[in-house]
Amino acid sequence: MADMMHAVRKMKTAEGLELREVPRPSPGSDDVLVYVEAASICGTDLHIWKWDAWSQRRIKPPLTLGHEFAGTIVDIGDKVRSAAVGDFVSAESHVTCGICYQCRTGQAHMCPQTQILGVDRDGAFANYVVVPEKVIWQNNREKIPPHIATLQEPFGNAVFAAMNQQVSGLSVAIMGCGPIGLFTVGICKAMGAKAVYAVDLNPFRMDLARKMGATQVFDASKESDMVATIVGVNRGYGVDLVLEMSGAPTAINTAFRVVRNGGQVILFGIPSKPVEIDVAEMMIFKNLTVRALNGRQIFDTWYKTRWLLEDGVVDLRPLITRTVALNEVNAAVQDLQGGEACKIVVLPNDGKPASLPAVKRTRTPDPNIEGRVVHR
Repeated sequence: MADMMHAVRKMKTAEGLELREVPRPSPGSDDVLVYVEAASICGTDLHIWKWDAWSQRRIKPPLTLGHEFAGTIVDIGDKVRSAAVGDFVSAESHVTCGICYQCRTGQAHMCPQTQILGVDRDGAFANYVVVPEKVIWQNNREKIPPHIATLQEPFGNAVFAAMNQQVSGLSVAIMGCGPIGLFTVGICKAMGAKAVYAVDLNPFRMDLARKMGATQVFDASKESDMVATIVGVNRGYGVDLVLEMSGAPTAINTAFRVVRNGGQVILFGIPSKPVEIDVAEMMIFKNLTVRALNGRQIFDTWYKTRWLLEDGVVDLRPLITRTVALNEVNAAVQDLQGGEACKIVVLPNDGKPASLPAVKRTRTPDPNIEGRVVHR
Protein backbone atom coordinates (compact mmCIF):
# COMPACT_ATOMS: atom_id res chain seq x y z
CA MET A 1 0.00 0.00 0.00
CA ALA A 2 1.13 3.54 -0.71
CA ASP A 3 2.33 5.64 2.19
CA MET A 4 0.13 8.58 1.16
CA MET A 5 -3.58 8.90 0.39
CA HIS A 6 -6.19 11.52 -0.49
CA ALA A 7 -8.73 12.85 2.00
CA VAL A 8 -11.42 15.55 2.11
CA ARG A 9 -10.42 17.81 4.98
CA LYS A 10 -11.67 20.77 6.95
CA MET A 11 -8.48 22.82 6.99
CA LYS A 12 -9.60 26.31 7.96
CA THR A 13 -12.03 27.97 10.32
CA ALA A 14 -14.11 29.15 7.37
CA GLU A 15 -16.60 27.88 4.80
CA GLY A 16 -15.48 25.04 2.53
CA LEU A 17 -13.52 21.79 2.38
CA GLU A 18 -10.27 20.82 0.70
CA LEU A 19 -8.93 17.68 -0.98
CA ARG A 20 -5.49 17.02 0.48
CA GLU A 21 -2.78 14.39 0.21
CA VAL A 22 -2.03 13.06 3.70
CA PRO A 23 -0.14 10.12 5.22
CA ARG A 24 -2.07 6.85 5.15
CA PRO A 25 -2.94 6.00 8.79
CA SER A 26 -1.78 2.83 10.50
CA PRO A 27 -4.00 0.86 12.89
CA GLY A 28 -3.19 0.76 16.58
CA SER A 29 -3.25 -2.47 18.55
CA ASP A 30 -7.06 -2.42 18.90
CA ASP A 31 -7.83 -0.87 15.50
CA VAL A 32 -8.50 -1.93 11.94
CA LEU A 33 -7.53 -0.16 8.72
CA VAL A 34 -10.41 -0.03 6.23
CA TYR A 35 -10.11 0.56 2.49
CA VAL A 36 -13.14 2.79 1.91
CA GLU A 37 -15.35 1.53 -0.93
CA ALA A 38 -18.27 3.88 -0.31
CA ALA A 39 -19.06 6.76 2.04
CA SER A 40 -22.13 8.99 2.16
CA ILE A 41 -22.61 12.67 2.80
CA CYS A 42 -24.66 13.70 5.82
CA GLY A 43 -26.26 16.89 7.07
CA THR A 44 -23.50 17.05 9.67
CA ASP A 45 -20.98 17.39 6.84
CA LEU A 46 -23.02 20.29 5.50
CA HIS A 47 -22.86 22.01 8.89
CA ILE A 48 -19.08 21.59 8.93
CA TRP A 49 -18.79 22.81 5.35
CA LYS A 50 -20.78 25.96 6.22
CA TRP A 51 -18.75 26.48 9.42
CA ASP A 52 -21.91 27.40 11.32
CA ALA A 53 -22.22 28.13 15.04
CA TRP A 54 -22.33 24.44 15.99
CA SER A 55 -19.21 23.65 13.93
CA GLN A 56 -17.33 26.55 15.43
CA ARG A 57 -17.98 25.16 18.91
CA ARG A 58 -17.25 21.51 18.08
CA ILE A 59 -14.81 21.09 15.19
CA LYS A 60 -11.05 21.44 15.52
CA PRO A 61 -9.38 21.64 12.08
CA PRO A 62 -7.59 20.00 10.40
CA LEU A 63 -10.08 17.13 10.23
CA THR A 64 -11.06 14.49 7.66
CA LEU A 65 -14.86 14.38 7.34
CA GLY A 66 -17.18 11.41 6.83
CA HIS A 67 -18.85 9.11 9.34
CA GLU A 68 -21.00 6.89 7.10
CA PHE A 69 -19.03 4.27 5.16
CA ALA A 70 -18.45 0.71 4.01
CA GLY A 71 -15.24 -0.96 2.93
CA THR A 72 -12.74 -3.79 3.23
CA ILE A 73 -10.34 -4.35 6.11
CA VAL A 74 -6.77 -4.39 4.80
CA ASP A 75 -4.81 -4.40 8.07
CA ILE A 76 -5.51 -5.10 11.75
CA GLY A 77 -3.83 -4.39 15.07
CA ASP A 78 -2.17 -7.19 17.02
CA LYS A 79 -4.94 -7.28 19.65
CA VAL A 80 -7.85 -7.47 17.21
CA ARG A 81 -9.90 -10.67 17.65
CA SER A 82 -13.28 -10.19 15.96
CA ALA A 83 -12.22 -8.85 12.55
CA ALA A 84 -9.84 -9.98 9.82
CA VAL A 85 -8.21 -8.72 6.66
CA GLY A 86 -10.72 -9.14 3.83
CA ASP A 87 -13.84 -8.52 5.93
CA PHE A 88 -16.45 -6.25 4.33
CA VAL A 89 -17.49 -3.86 7.10
CA SER A 90 -19.13 -0.65 8.20
CA ALA A 91 -18.85 0.99 11.62
CA GLU A 92 -20.87 2.61 14.36
CA SER A 93 -19.67 6.20 14.10
CA HIS A 94 -19.97 6.84 17.85
CA VAL A 95 -16.86 5.63 19.63
CA THR A 96 -17.93 5.41 23.27
CA CYS A 97 -15.87 5.14 26.45
CA GLY A 98 -17.31 1.81 27.62
CA ILE A 99 -17.03 2.60 31.34
CA CYS A 100 -19.49 5.41 32.12
CA TYR A 101 -22.95 4.85 33.62
CA GLN A 102 -24.66 4.98 30.22
CA CYS A 103 -22.23 2.54 28.59
CA ARG A 104 -22.51 0.07 31.46
CA THR A 105 -26.32 0.12 31.53
CA GLY A 106 -27.04 -0.50 27.85
CA GLN A 107 -27.32 3.18 26.90
CA ALA A 108 -24.01 3.65 25.11
CA HIS A 109 -25.66 5.90 22.51
CA MET A 110 -25.89 8.51 25.28
CA CYS A 111 -22.25 8.22 26.44
CA PRO A 112 -21.07 11.72 27.43
CA GLN A 113 -17.50 10.87 26.34
CA THR A 114 -18.48 9.89 22.79
CA GLN A 115 -16.09 10.66 19.94
CA ILE A 116 -17.70 10.71 16.49
CA LEU A 117 -15.91 9.73 13.31
CA GLY A 118 -15.54 12.71 11.01
CA VAL A 119 -16.41 15.09 13.85
CA ASP A 120 -14.05 14.45 16.76
CA ARG A 121 -11.58 12.18 14.93
CA ASP A 122 -10.63 11.63 11.30
CA GLY A 123 -13.37 10.09 9.21
CA ALA A 124 -13.99 8.19 5.99
CA PHE A 125 -13.92 10.75 3.16
CA ALA A 126 -10.55 9.26 2.32
CA ASN A 127 -8.96 6.25 0.63
CA TYR A 128 -8.49 4.62 4.05
CA VAL A 129 -9.84 5.11 7.57
CA VAL A 130 -8.74 3.69 10.93
CA VAL A 131 -11.48 2.71 13.37
CA PRO A 132 -11.48 0.81 16.67
CA GLU A 133 -12.35 -2.86 16.44
CA LYS A 134 -15.16 -2.38 18.99
CA VAL A 135 -17.27 -0.30 16.56
CA ILE A 136 -16.81 -2.52 13.49
CA TRP A 137 -19.95 -4.01 11.96
CA GLN A 138 -19.69 -7.05 9.70
CA ASN A 139 -21.59 -6.79 6.38
CA ASN A 140 -22.75 -9.45 3.95
CA ARG A 141 -21.55 -8.17 0.56
CA GLU A 142 -23.85 -10.53 -1.34
CA LYS A 143 -26.92 -9.03 0.31
CA ILE A 144 -25.87 -5.42 0.96
CA PRO A 145 -23.59 -3.79 -1.65
CA PRO A 146 -21.26 -0.91 -0.65
CA HIS A 147 -23.55 1.92 -1.82
CA ILE A 148 -26.30 0.58 0.47
CA ALA A 149 -24.03 -0.60 3.31
CA THR A 150 -22.76 2.96 3.77
CA LEU A 151 -26.33 4.11 4.53
CA GLN A 152 -26.78 1.78 7.51
CA GLU A 153 -25.51 4.37 9.99
CA PRO A 154 -28.06 7.10 9.15
CA PHE A 155 -30.77 4.55 8.34
CA GLY A 156 -30.32 3.27 11.89
CA ASN A 157 -31.48 6.63 13.21
CA ALA A 158 -34.82 6.18 11.47
CA VAL A 159 -35.02 2.55 12.61
CA PHE A 160 -34.53 3.66 16.22
CA ALA A 161 -37.18 6.35 15.96
CA ALA A 162 -39.79 4.35 14.03
CA MET A 163 -39.40 1.03 15.82
CA ASN A 164 -39.42 2.50 19.33
CA GLN A 165 -43.13 1.68 19.42
CA GLN A 166 -45.67 -0.46 17.59
CA VAL A 167 -46.38 0.87 14.10
CA SER A 168 -48.49 -1.90 12.61
CA GLY A 169 -52.10 -0.87 12.05
CA LEU A 170 -51.51 2.78 13.02
CA SER A 171 -52.06 6.00 11.09
CA VAL A 172 -48.71 7.80 11.01
CA ALA A 173 -47.72 11.35 10.12
CA ILE A 174 -44.08 12.13 9.34
CA MET A 175 -43.15 15.79 9.56
CA GLY A 176 -40.08 16.48 7.41
CA CYS A 177 -38.78 14.54 4.41
CA GLY A 178 -35.06 14.90 4.81
CA PRO A 179 -33.08 11.64 4.53
CA ILE A 180 -34.09 10.42 8.01
CA GLY A 181 -37.72 11.31 7.41
CA LEU A 182 -37.68 9.49 4.07
CA PHE A 183 -36.07 6.44 5.66
CA THR A 184 -38.86 6.57 8.24
CA VAL A 185 -41.54 6.60 5.55
CA GLY A 186 -40.15 3.36 4.13
CA ILE A 187 -39.85 1.72 7.54
CA CYS A 188 -43.37 2.61 8.68
CA LYS A 189 -44.82 1.39 5.40
CA ALA A 190 -42.85 -1.88 5.67
CA MET A 191 -43.91 -2.35 9.30
CA GLY A 192 -47.57 -2.36 8.34
CA ALA A 193 -48.74 1.16 9.15
CA LYS A 194 -52.37 1.67 8.14
CA ALA A 195 -51.53 5.00 6.51
CA VAL A 196 -48.35 7.08 6.21
CA TYR A 197 -48.80 10.82 5.67
CA ALA A 198 -45.64 12.75 4.77
CA VAL A 199 -45.28 16.53 5.08
CA ASP A 200 -42.54 18.74 3.63
CA LEU A 201 -41.90 21.91 1.62
CA ASN A 202 -39.49 20.59 -1.01
CA PRO A 203 -41.06 19.10 -4.19
CA PHE A 204 -37.98 16.91 -4.88
CA ARG A 205 -38.18 15.28 -1.47
CA MET A 206 -41.96 15.03 -1.51
CA ASP A 207 -41.63 13.00 -4.71
CA LEU A 208 -39.15 10.71 -2.94
CA ALA A 209 -41.66 10.25 -0.11
CA ARG A 210 -44.13 8.91 -2.66
CA LYS A 211 -41.48 6.53 -4.00
CA MET A 212 -40.82 5.30 -0.46
CA GLY A 213 -44.47 4.37 -0.06
CA ALA A 214 -46.21 7.35 1.56
CA THR A 215 -49.99 7.05 1.40
CA GLN A 216 -50.34 10.78 0.80
CA VAL A 217 -47.85 13.65 0.67
CA PHE A 218 -48.63 17.24 1.65
CA ASP A 219 -46.88 20.49 0.78
CA ALA A 220 -46.89 22.52 3.99
CA SER A 221 -46.47 25.75 2.03
CA LYS A 222 -49.77 25.20 0.18
CA GLU A 223 -51.98 24.04 3.05
CA SER A 224 -53.78 26.78 4.98
CA ASP A 225 -54.61 24.32 7.77
CA MET A 226 -52.38 21.26 7.76
CA VAL A 227 -54.11 19.74 10.77
CA ALA A 228 -57.55 19.93 9.17
CA THR A 229 -56.18 18.49 5.93
CA ILE A 230 -54.61 15.44 7.56
CA VAL A 231 -57.57 14.85 9.88
CA GLY A 232 -59.83 15.08 6.83
CA VAL A 233 -58.02 12.33 4.89
CA ASN A 234 -57.73 10.25 8.09
CA ARG A 235 -61.51 9.81 8.27
CA GLY A 236 -61.98 12.69 10.67
CA TYR A 237 -59.55 11.51 13.33
CA GLY A 238 -56.19 12.71 14.52
CA VAL A 239 -53.37 10.33 13.66
CA ASP A 240 -52.17 7.65 16.08
CA LEU A 241 -48.49 8.48 15.79
CA VAL A 242 -46.45 11.49 14.66
CA LEU A 243 -42.73 11.35 13.99
CA GLU A 244 -41.36 14.89 13.91
CA MET A 245 -38.14 14.71 11.87
CA SER A 246 -37.59 18.33 10.80
CA GLY A 247 -36.95 20.32 13.97
CA ALA A 248 -38.95 23.21 12.50
CA PRO A 249 -41.04 25.05 15.16
CA THR A 250 -44.17 25.10 12.97
CA ALA A 251 -43.88 21.37 12.27
CA ILE A 252 -43.41 20.60 15.97
CA ASN A 253 -46.55 22.49 16.88
CA THR A 254 -48.45 20.79 14.04
CA ALA A 255 -47.29 17.41 15.36
CA PHE A 256 -48.95 18.01 18.74
CA ARG A 257 -52.12 19.37 17.18
CA VAL A 258 -52.62 16.62 14.58
CA VAL A 259 -52.10 13.63 16.89
CA ARG A 260 -55.25 12.16 18.42
CA ASN A 261 -55.99 12.21 22.15
CA GLY A 262 -54.02 9.37 23.70
CA GLY A 263 -51.67 9.19 20.71
CA GLN A 264 -47.89 9.27 20.48
CA VAL A 265 -45.39 11.90 19.34
CA ILE A 266 -41.74 11.12 18.61
CA LEU A 267 -39.45 14.16 18.57
CA PHE A 268 -36.34 13.42 16.51
CA GLY A 269 -35.68 16.59 14.52
CA ILE A 270 -33.34 19.07 16.22
CA PRO A 271 -34.58 22.68 16.47
CA SER A 272 -32.01 25.42 15.96
CA LYS A 273 -33.53 27.43 18.82
CA PRO A 274 -36.01 26.94 21.70
CA VAL A 275 -39.58 26.08 20.70
CA GLU A 276 -42.69 27.18 22.61
CA ILE A 277 -45.33 24.48 23.23
CA ASP A 278 -48.62 24.73 25.11
CA VAL A 279 -47.85 21.80 27.43
CA ALA A 280 -51.26 21.79 29.12
CA GLU A 281 -53.41 21.83 26.00
CA MET A 282 -51.15 19.95 23.62
CA MET A 283 -49.73 17.27 25.93
CA ILE A 284 -51.34 16.87 29.33
CA PHE A 285 -55.00 17.27 28.40
CA LYS A 286 -54.45 15.09 25.31
CA ASN A 287 -52.88 12.33 27.43
CA LEU A 288 -50.03 11.96 24.95
CA THR A 289 -47.02 9.71 25.09
CA VAL A 290 -44.06 11.85 24.00
CA ARG A 291 -40.56 10.55 23.38
CA ALA A 292 -37.51 12.64 22.55
CA LEU A 293 -34.95 10.44 20.79
CA ASN A 294 -31.49 10.86 19.31
CA GLY A 295 -29.08 8.60 17.44
CA ARG A 296 -29.56 4.84 17.65
CA GLN A 297 -28.96 2.09 20.18
CA ILE A 298 -25.51 0.50 20.01
CA PHE A 299 -25.72 -2.21 18.68
CA ASP A 300 -29.37 -3.22 19.08
CA THR A 301 -30.50 -0.97 16.23
CA TRP A 302 -27.82 -2.33 13.89
CA TYR A 303 -29.32 -5.83 14.07
CA LYS A 304 -32.75 -4.47 13.13
CA THR A 305 -31.17 -2.44 10.35
CA ARG A 306 -29.44 -5.53 8.96
CA TRP A 307 -32.75 -7.43 8.86
CA LEU A 308 -34.60 -4.62 7.08
CA LEU A 309 -31.91 -4.25 4.40
CA GLU A 310 -30.60 -7.78 3.90
CA ASP A 311 -34.09 -9.20 3.48
CA GLY A 312 -35.18 -6.37 1.19
CA VAL A 313 -37.89 -5.18 3.54
CA VAL A 314 -36.92 -1.55 2.82
CA ASP A 315 -35.33 -0.48 -0.49
CA LEU A 316 -33.06 2.56 -0.12
CA ARG A 317 -32.01 2.80 -3.77
CA PRO A 318 -34.53 5.56 -4.65
CA LEU A 319 -32.86 7.83 -2.09
CA ILE A 320 -29.37 7.71 -3.64
CA THR A 321 -29.21 10.79 -5.84
CA ARG A 322 -25.80 10.03 -7.38
CA THR A 323 -22.23 8.94 -6.71
CA VAL A 324 -19.21 11.23 -6.71
CA ALA A 325 -15.43 11.02 -6.42
CA LEU A 326 -13.41 12.58 -3.59
CA ASN A 327 -12.59 15.65 -5.68
CA GLU A 328 -16.34 16.30 -6.12
CA VAL A 329 -17.31 16.23 -2.44
CA ASN A 330 -16.97 19.98 -1.89
CA ALA A 331 -19.49 20.70 -4.65
CA ALA A 332 -21.76 17.79 -3.66
CA VAL A 333 -22.14 19.11 -0.12
CA GLN A 334 -23.37 22.39 -1.58
CA ASP A 335 -25.95 20.51 -3.67
CA LEU A 336 -27.41 19.10 -0.46
CA GLN A 337 -27.88 22.64 0.77
CA GLY A 338 -29.94 23.43 -2.31
CA GLY A 339 -32.40 20.64 -1.52
CA GLU A 340 -32.09 18.86 -4.86
CA ALA A 341 -30.33 15.78 -3.47
CA CYS A 342 -31.04 13.19 -0.79
CA LYS A 343 -28.12 10.82 -0.21
CA ILE A 344 -24.94 11.38 -2.23
CA VAL A 345 -22.53 8.45 -2.12
CA VAL A 346 -18.79 9.06 -2.33
CA LEU A 347 -16.50 6.52 -3.99
CA PRO A 348 -13.07 7.38 -2.53
CA ASN A 349 -11.31 4.70 -4.56
CA ASP A 350 -13.40 5.08 -7.73
CA GLY A 351 -15.13 1.75 -7.23
CA LYS A 352 -11.91 -0.28 -7.46
CA PRO A 353 -11.59 -3.35 -5.18
CA ALA A 354 -9.09 -3.43 -2.35
CA SER A 355 -5.68 -4.94 -2.98
CA LEU A 356 -5.26 -7.49 -0.21
CA PRO A 357 -1.92 -8.85 1.00
CA ALA A 358 -0.92 -12.34 -0.19
CA VAL A 359 -0.66 -13.46 3.44
CA LYS A 360 -3.61 -12.25 5.48
CA ARG A 361 -3.45 -11.55 9.17
CA THR A 362 -6.51 -13.39 10.48
CA ARG A 363 -8.42 -13.02 13.68
CA THR A 364 -8.26 -15.53 16.49
CA PRO A 365 -11.51 -17.51 16.75
CA ASP A 366 -13.52 -16.45 19.78
CA PRO A 367 -16.42 -18.75 20.76
CA ASN A 368 -18.04 -15.87 22.66
CA ILE A 369 -18.56 -13.85 19.48
CA GLU A 370 -21.75 -15.04 17.81
CA GLY A 371 -21.91 -15.48 14.08
CA ARG A 372 -18.24 -14.84 13.32
CA VAL A 373 -16.60 -16.68 10.44
CA VAL A 374 -12.84 -17.09 10.45
CA HIS A 375 -11.43 -15.93 7.12
CA ARG A 376 -8.46 -17.70 5.57
